[in-house]
Amino acid sequence: MSEKHMQGEANSGMGRRDFLRAAGVAAATVAGTRAFAQAPATAAGANDRIGVGVIGCGGRGNAHLGTLRKLKEAGDDTFEIVAVSDVYRPRLNKAADEYKVKGYMDHRELLADPNVDAVCIATPDHIHGYQAIDAVRAGKHVYCEKPVTHWRQFDLTKQLNEEVKKGSVRFQLGSQGQSDPAWTQMRKLIQEGLIGQPIVAECGYFRIGDWGEAGMPIDDPNAQPGADLNWEAFLGDSPKRDFDVSRFFRWRMYEDYAGGPVTDLYPHSLTPVVYMMGAGMPSSVVASGGKFRYDQREVPDTFSVLIDYPEKFTIAVLGTQGNAYSATGGRGAGGRIPVVRGWDGTLTVMNDEVAFIPAGGSDKPEKTFPLERKESQELYWKDFFRCCKTGDETLSPMDLAFRVQTALQMGFLSFREGKTAKFDPAEQKIVL
Repeated sequence: MSEKHMQGEANSGMGRRDFLRAAGVAAATVAGTRAFAQAPATAAGANDRIGVGVIGCGGRGNAHLGTLRKLKEAGDDTFEIVAVSDVYRPRLNKAADEYKVKGYMDHRELLADPNVDAVCIATPDHIHGYQAIDAVRAGKHVYCEKPVTHWRQFDLTKQLNEEVKKGSVRFQLGSQGQSDPAWTQMRKLIQEGLIGQPIVAECGYFRIGDWGEAGMPIDDPNAQPGADLNWEAFLGDSPKRDFDVSRFFRWRMYEDYAGGPVTDLYPHSLTPVVYMMGAGMPSSVVASGGKFRYDQREVPDTFSVLIDYPEKFTIAVLGTQGNAYSATGGRGAGGRIPVVRGWDGTLTVMNDEVAFIPAGGSDKPEKTFPLERKESQELYWKDFFRCCKTGDETLSPMDLAFRVQTALQMGFLSFREGKTAKFDPAEQKIVL
């Protein structure tokens, strides 16, 4: 043990074994440090239900509508689905008819609806930031699908972060894994010094599947832009191109609208680790990868990122869409369980318990801390509604999303340019 650690332990009057005993007693309360009310936090009558509008009625939008319907069927009276929006009319009409709500082709018309108090943004990546800013300025709470912005939109990410800070609305990123109590418990143990100074963490995401025809089917191969399909609204700030049915329906395959695993999947993996370690903005990022299985797409299918932080630790994010084995069994679909290593020990999750392993290299935990449950999309939404009512911070607020997305944007830019991406904290910009 270093002299610094010896002094710190002597001053605290608590060795590691004493700490472990105390932590074991506190474990049950740690797991509950973030309350998830099974009923609404405040009694809500018909007039103070949160009116929800869903922007984007594709795969993720419909998944969220389905989750909200399940909550309603279970008796949740906190909210009401009141409107949907999509730039493709057949998709819009289908959702509006199914949920018996108003439908808008233009998201700005939905935001102008006085019955809408909160929005779920589930559009392509490059549209998220603009729609979120519009929503915040309109005074609407925002649940925004990950990634919060596109890989080329750092300035927009920064702008959205400032808009959320200025406003009084709540923001939550769609990284529903944050609802897992493991990360709150591990964060507390790290803050209390159990593993000593954090030095390196690893996480990742592994799955099989392209975003081609099987993953993102083309609704209508004969679709054309016009009154029922707003191609210009879809393009947003991306390069102007002639209409392409594949780009419209299978947008995750293309660099103009997505970034592959690093932005489409890694927010799920990196967000809990940045949260647990209290990481700020990165200092430098280097990345590698490529199209190692699926040639049809533009974006990589395999990607690895090393992120260095000024707090003197590194986070490694690894993953592929060519193999679903996650090595540690995953906690959440496709996810590799985070491993956080410090000078004095390691924290991870084993057998649905937080496990502490001494730094000497043993594979056997010295102490475990029980967990009550795993992540829950339903509870994630419920907590969002609670925060909308109370003003509490959400489980995945904009400030956290900003730090996570900056690291991932730096990763994609590093990969694309073949350079190390650095962050200039004085100028608040990415430098290549």
